[in-house]
Amino acid sequence: MRVPSVSYITDGGSPSDVRVVLIDEDLIDEAVVSELGSAVCSTYFSKINELTSGKVNSVLIHLAEASPVFIVTLPSGRRSSDLREAGALIGNLKNVSRLSLRQESNALRVSDIEVLVNAIALGSYEFNVYRSEQEDGEAKEVVLQIEGLDQREVEEAVARGLNSAWATCFARDLVNEPPSRLTPEVFAQRISDEANGVSNLVVEVWDRRRIEDERLGGLLGVAAGSVQDPRVVKLSYKGEGSARKVALVGKGITFDSGGLNIKTFEGMKTMKTDMAGAAAVMASTIALAKAKAPVEIVAFAMLTENMPSGSATKPGDVLVTRSGQTIEVLNTDAEGRLVLSDGLTLAREEGPDYILDLATLTGACVVALGDEIAGILGNNDELISEVIEAGKKVDEELWHLPIPARYRSHIKSEIADMRNIGETGQAGATAGALLLERFVGDVPWAHLDIAGPSRSSSNKGVRKVGGTGFGAALLIELLS
Repeated sequence: MRVPSVSYITDGGSPSDVRVVLIDEDLIDEAVVSELGSAVCSTYFSKINELTSGKVNSVLIHLAEASPVFIVTLPSGRRSSDLREAGALIGNLKNVSRLSLRQESNALRVSDIEVLVNAIALGSYEFNVYRSEQEDGEAKEVVLQIEGLDQREVEEAVARGLNSAWATCFARDLVNEPPSRLTPEVFAQRISDEANGVSNLVVEVWDRRRIEDERLGGLLGVAAGSVQDPRVVKLSYKGEGSARKVALVGKGITFDSGGLNIKTFEGMKTMKTDMAGAAAVMASTIALAKAKAPVEIVAFAMLTENMPSGSATKPGDVLVTRSGQTIEVLNTDAEGRLVLSDGLTLAREEGPDYILDLATLTGACVVALGDEIAGILGNNDELISEVIEAGKKVDEELWHLPIPARYRSHIKSEIADMRNIGETGQAGATAGALLLERFVGDVPWAHLDIAGPSRSSSNKGVRKVGGTGFGAALLIELLS
């Protein structure tokens, strides 16, 4: 995880590897561009006809005796998504240790700085820990040379943008680690290390004995097949002037083989991603504490592997959860809802104003919404709307799916309070949420099924191949 440093100056500063210039599309003329030099002007206008109007465009101009110039044009009527795209282009510049960024025609406002800096940091993200030859491709230092803006406001916007980027990148790092290296124990240690020294943030790590003492039968049932012991990480933060208390729960299956209902090769090869919910919850809580956000948070990461062995939970077994409710396990590959049942009970016992859980829960949600949109389900429409709006502001899109009461029969068990799967081929995302709903009582609650957008198969804008960190920025936006 390497987030660039960003400074704000109004003078010329020292030389940079690349000069970046942002220009509004509808304000481009030769007089503006020529201020950068006749060679830049000539080259830019020879290429301008190749650029597409109404989109974010870029031209990198190499000069014989000066730093290259990277010109990025923003469309008229630009939106935050355009700034994110521009930032991603800048962040993706390779072999750059220092770049300066200036604007022409007053293209940027203070409100734009946070978005742009965040996107530059996310666009520069790389996970190359395990490459024998590592490329140093991120923008290590970004110098903003923008006139006419209040320095204090700019510095605050930069800090917010980088803090959110840090959380997303930290979550990405956790997801991208090989599963045999990021065991539940190591995951817990990583969170403890990052939380250490952060004001008003308390971290607890529960080992197997504590988990047994806390009667977390759902978590223990999933962990039964693994030689790796489970862990629970609890983060508690109380910001000054906090007006509400929020409980967060993250699914943290550090590797999901499917258990005895074992997955196929295609289904298993990316299952180190199955702890993405816990990664986003932990990263965002630490970031909010670092930012001294005026909110009280208690966050739980429910960590275990789901493996097949002679000791594994078997289809037909019944688990007794912390709440005392029982779950018949008919498919050991529907394990996320089992660990979340205990996590949601712990969350409810904290007496929060509302509960949010993040989980890579169902393939059904991927089928319905693809790999860029998460599903959101819950028992409170006002809360769901608030979460969706926060997602829009950070380009983490959510779609509201229903939990019809008449579908409760889908998880009815013959021998227990409920079963962990629904009807074959029907409403899979809803069936998972129906089970989770049984553990939140009357506390307002929203469940984010992030199975699709938690991982990307290609580089696209600020999204990079591998873990995306989806949900971390959303939670920071919502709770800040």
